[in-house]
Amino acid sequence: MTQSTISAETGPADRPSRLRLAYDDLVAFTTRVFTAHGMSGERARTAATALVYGDLTGVTSHGLTNLTRLYLKLFADGRVKPDARPRVLADRGAAVLQDADQGLGLWVAAEAMTLAADRAADHGVGLVSVKNSTHIGCAGYHAGLAADRQMIGLIASNCGRQRIIRPPGAAVTMLGTNPLSLAAPAGPGHHPFVLDMSTTVVPTGRVRAQARAGLPAPEGWLENDRGEPVTDPAAFDRGEAHLMWLGGRPETGAYKGYGLGLLVEILGALLPGAGHGPEPAALAGDGGPSGRDDDIGFVALAIAPGTLRPIEEFAADARGLFGTLLAAPPVDPDGQVSYPGWHEAERAARHLGTGVPVTPGLYGELTAVGRDLGITPPTPLREES
Repeated sequence: MTQSTISAETGPADRPSRLRLAYDDLVAFTTRVFTAHGMSGERARTAATALVYGDLTGVTSHGLTNLTRLYLKLFADGRVKPDARPRVLADRGAAVLQDADQGLGLWVAAEAMTLAADRAADHGVGLVSVKNSTHIGCAGYHAGLAADRQMIGLIASNCGRQRIIRPPGAAVTMLGTNPLSLAAPAGPGHHPFVLDMSTTVVPTGRVRAQARAGLPAPEGWLENDRGEPVTDPAAFDRGEAHLMWLGGRPETGAYKGYGLGLLVEILGALLPGAGHGPEPAALAGDGGPSGRDDDIGFVALAIAPGTLRPIEEFAADARGLFGTLLAAPPVDPDGQVSYPGWHEAERAARHLGTGVPVTPGLYGELTAVGRDLGITPPTPLREES
């Protein structure tokens, strides 16, 4: 992520908000929403923690805004099983293949990374390959579970059979935004390194957030069929513009984003045998998004440095590496050189103390959900002008 006041995945940091809600209250409320839809208490709390992580850290495109727009619709449409029974298809010690049985990805991915870290503690590496999942939310949350255990964690997830973006030079969409995340401990006293990125220039959630806010899309996010830049974010859902690869146009590096998207498709879907975008049905597309995000595949990989050399040495080296980055003199005297995950962790620390900011519109959505389910929404800590 771009480490300035604007994050590459989240938009303006700490954008002025009218309401602040206590983090624990938000997690408790969201847990009750998921249990009301049939999930067990432990699974529901894991899923709620993963979802609220987006708002806590400022990755709002993947936070509670998706509760009604994505996750509750999956329950309503029967596309997610609240009582899913994931099963192991193959177990080779350091490598496991699972069928998620259409479980809620927010929970499934957290469990997969926990299992990968458990296996890494025994074998040095642990790999859990998963098929038949649903949307996993913030990949960085799940990768960060390994960093919390002094390990390196990697998550690569495809978008199932949903096709959002075209290969360079193609007239039809073939791949999803295919997120990729890697997290690692940064040494004592430093926030963990957490890279969480789409392989497109931005995820679709960012485009739609701009449209909801009435803001233009920066040039370089969208283009039309003639290759001309489009700055109206609503044009994406109208089918008048399509998303661009990380790197922009072919002459500025689009093939790198495309290559990373295929890398995720290979690790996330081809490895476990999940649904994938590039299949014969894609050839009949009209150039716009097609397919559905069913049978999402992902890989959770954990690496335990302490099995290869003393963990104290690794931690000291990490502290030196990331400490040197933080000490780099900024061009702007008031700026701060950092690394992916630093600003998000700083934001999370502030929000734990002052409350998680939500827009009045989002609070209205949560209130409506609570009213329908008989669940009292969190009471705002304060209202800001």
